[in-house]
Amino acid sequence: MRREEAELTVRLKRRELLWTLAAAGSGGLVRLSGRAGAQAKLPRTPSCPDADEPTPAQTEGPYFTPNSPERWQFLEPGMKGTPILLTGIVLTQRCVPIADAMVELWQANEAGEYDNEGFRLRGHQFTDNSGLYRFSTIVPGLYPGRTRHFHLKFQAPNQSVLTTQFYFPAEPDNERDRLFNPKLLLKIDRAPELTGRFDVVLG
Repeated sequence: MRREEAELTVRLKRRELLWTLAAAGSGGLVRLSGRAGAQAKLPRTPSCPDADEPTPAQTEGPYFTPNSPERWQFLEPGMKGTPILLTGIVLTQRCVPIADAMVELWQANEAGEYDNEGFRLRGHQFTDNSGLYRFSTIVPGLYPGRTRHFHLKFQAPNQSVLTTQFYFPAEPDNERDRLFNPKLLLKIDRAPELTGRFDVVLG
């Protein structure tokens, strides 16, 4: 095998391994979209007891930057913070997974600071055929006046945009944050890796 072919094979195997690790621990085998090109364990479709109730919207805040890069991997060499896999399924009010929905994430770093000059800890992706989204990132830091949170946008093809925020359970500042909504709490799982899940229902 030529050197170039061998290097390509190694890169492809590494990418497949990363996707498998990113989705591990959630159960259920489904086919990833063409962007991933690999088999992986992904979250099962939820039972949808509240699927008729759309996910609440929240303010965009002052730190949104348009034209973010398309990516799911936010971790960079030397980045401080606790790694977390943020994942879930995007659904209709009838509990039907939405493929090719745009999902955008932006967040503070470990020190509670946003990158307002570049795109560190910013990016977007599109759900696969099972409605799945995932971001490999870090737990956002705290800054004055806010509890710990992620900012996100969701948009089904040719539909309006849902802007919202996700929160962490058992945070001391939750009740002091005027924007906090308990309906937007992540489901946290710590095994085999720290995972925050939220299944989004679009109206």
